Amino acid sequence: MADGKATRKTRRSSSELPAEGESSSAGRNASFGCDSYVLSASQTGCVTKDFVMTAPEQKLRHFESRAKAFEDNQEFDACIRDLVRCVALTRLLYGEDHLKLAQAHARLAETYFLSKGWGLQAQKHSALAREILSVCSSNSSCREDKIEVLTCLLTVHLTWGGASLITANLAEAESFFVEADYILEQLHQLGGISQEEKIKVELEVHTGLSRVYNKHKRPEDALRECEKSLQLVKDCGHPEQMCSIFRDMATIEQGNGRLDQAIENLIKARRISQTSNTILIHHAYNIVKRHSLSELEEAQISHNLALNLSSVAEHQHSDSAGHYFEQSLSAYRNAVGPQDPTFLAAQDDFCRYLLSNDQQKRCVDIQRSSLSAKRSTFGIMSAELADTFLLIGSSEMTEGKMKQAYRTLTKCLEIQSLLYGCQHKKTKATQRAVDMLARAPEVSKREQSQGRGKANPTTVLVVPSGGDDGKTMSDS
Repeated sequence: MADGKATRKTRRSSSELPAEGESSSAGRNASFGCDSYVLSASQTGCVTKDFVMTAPEQKLRHFESRAKAFEDNQEFDACIRDLVRCVALTRLLYGEDHLKLAQAHARLAETYFLSKGWGLQAQKHSALAREILSVCSSNSSCREDKIEVLTCLLTVHLTWGGASLITANLAEAESFFVEADYILEQLHQLGGISQEEKIKVELEVHTGLSRVYNKHKRPEDALRECEKSLQLVKDCGHPEQMCSIFRDMATIEQGNGRLDQAIENLIKARRISQTSNTILIHHAYNIVKRHSLSELEEAQISHNLALNLSSVAEHQHSDSAGHYFEQSLSAYRNAVGPQDPTFLAAQDDFCRYLLSNDQQKRCVDIQRSSLSAKRSTFGIMSAELADTFLLIGSSEMTEGKMKQAYRTLTKCLEIQSLLYGCQHKKTKATQRAVDMLARAPEVSKREQSQGRGKANPTTVLVVPSGGDDGKTMSDS
């Protein structure tokens, strides 16, 4: 039973993004409580004779311990390799239909999903675990055995539900989350899970179902699950967790066209992100203490709020949008750096806001100043680069800088021709602009004297598309 409870205690919520498997030398140098020759073999990759002759039971304990240490140090690739070894050793020691093999598959599936976001691999090992558990369930008679089976089965259903969600199998995801809720009640009745852990699992189920319903275009059902999550968080005394729930609700409202509600939820999320305690009174939250989340969380909230505010026509909302855009960029810069795609995407959203508010010069200045960062991040031949050349070229054309506009839009045309082909509507639109510029006196005179100039292939800009293809020319 200890193994099953450990699975529940260490499980992270599937509402979190899968962590990045960054390497860390700390996991390699840590002591795992094994004999020195075992450590030497694992660290150097040279399998000694003593290690080969070690009993399978001792190898299994070693790899289980080391996998946990790798996971704690966020060395997820190394963790997964050791968990695969654990599955093989467990099968060797206990056979094909033993509960411990189901638990090994369940842990591997969970790690694939939570640490790497690999849905198909998670589904595969969840299916293997579930097949074994169907045999174990029929053979379990005492309370302790039933608790172990149900604990493992709960992990399998939560993992499979989350994996089905990210692989867009929504019907399957809904089914597994609903079944997980049913298993949770059985486990609770047997006294196999604490109240605190029960609430965590319920939050995971409600979060998963809300996202399933939102993707299914069922916003009311999705919001209902969010409300259940809010009530659970209030009851368990951890109001800071409301932040992510309000962000989910804002996403649902925005997708349903209710921008005012989306803005209201994002404002609540932002306030909570700056406090350590709130009180729920008639669905209104009063902030009473200061609390700081990560820079990245702050950046995401400010960015989402700015996007919503910039979509509202009222002038006061537009002014606030500019404030939150600048605030999000500062937080993103501190959290991930100015060359990260997340920062650059937020910067481009800010530029679109500037264009819509007649601040074209500042927009283009920002784009030009970010050339170096975007060159190293996105490369040369990309749709993002083409969009940016289109933006800058359009600006140059409206300013009467025909030669510069001709050069810039020619670069855009070259990329679009390679990406989309000559008959695509984007390529055709740019081709018309280039042809028109070629007839301008200052351009045609230069072409006659020097020939058609070659575009510089090393100049890179990026404005990830914001959803309105072909709009940039008229906005500029």
